[in-house]
Amino acid sequence: METLFNALPGAVAQGLIWGIMAIGVYITYKVLDIADLTVDGTMCTGGAVCIVMLMKGHDIWFCMLCAVAAGMLAGFVTGILYTWMGIPPILAGILTQLSLWSVNLKILGKSNQAVSVDKYDLLVSLRNVKNVPLHKNTILIVAIFCVVIIALLYWFFGTELGCSLRATGCNPSMSRAQGINTKRNIVLGLMISNGLVCLSSALLVQYQGFVDINMGRGAIVIGLAAVIIGNVIFEKIFRNFALKLLSVAIGSVIYYIVLQAVIAMGIDTDLLKILSAAVVAIFLAVPYWKQKYFMKPVKRAGKEGQNA
Repeated sequence: METLFNALPGAVAQGLIWGIMAIGVYITYKVLDIADLTVDGTMCTGGAVCIVMLMKGHDIWFCMLCAVAAGMLAGFVTGILYTWMGIPPILAGILTQLSLWSVNLKILGKSNQAVSVDKYDLLVSLRNVKNVPLHKNTILIVAIFCVVIIALLYWFFGTELGCSLRATGCNPSMSRAQGINTKRNIVLGLMISNGLVCLSSALLVQYQGFVDINMGRGAIVIGLAAVIIGNVIFEKIFRNFALKLLSVAIGSVIYYIVLQAVIAMGIDTDLLKILSAAVVAIFLAVPYWKQKYFMKPVKRAGKEGQNA
């Protein structure tokens, strides 16, 4: 129990960082109704761009801005493959993800790069999770990032363009009938999503002190886990769009706390990927189980009238 308690601050910090990525996944998975697998590639791209530019002497904020731009460019490529070339969205994401492997390798120059908080002026670090001044605390800094991102997205999706983007995900045919450019909206949504994924990646590599070519592998599973956990737990409480985004970030924190609890129990860490897949499968099944086994069937009024 003491081991778990000591690991909790790190789990919360890491959960919030991945929560930003999960918000990006939410935009494609829930808002646009698209399963975008580009995430597994861009989760490395953002970190690679951030670290390489940082090592070249650029300011950390500029490095993170470039990381977001790189993610948006990757999302643009996936969007073009889907909307203008007619490639199914899952396959389009896989093609971009596959291409990003080579791109990431070229950016890094080798399979991994490391940065130290002692040598570089990093925003967040694993060392700054506890026993540090409040303004340097990683949990507080990442929490502020989450709040600002949620506020900006809440504002954006309340604008005419944001509402048309949400309408595109809800009913593409009706949106086109109303004169909405659905292709543009899909590309824009993918760009915003992957921009957020790269921002999360840029924060993650600072937090852990290195970037690795394999760090994005399975990222979509973590993102989906956070989205589904947040949705299942808070769907009855959080009705507002901003609160739904917040539930995704909380879902990511819960996921990492559960992960730390499992590790503290002494379960083999080689089985963590299986555990992640199992968590996603169970939470995906909960709505189905709820409808099939726990909801009473609704009687048809017409049939009742005939019987009477």
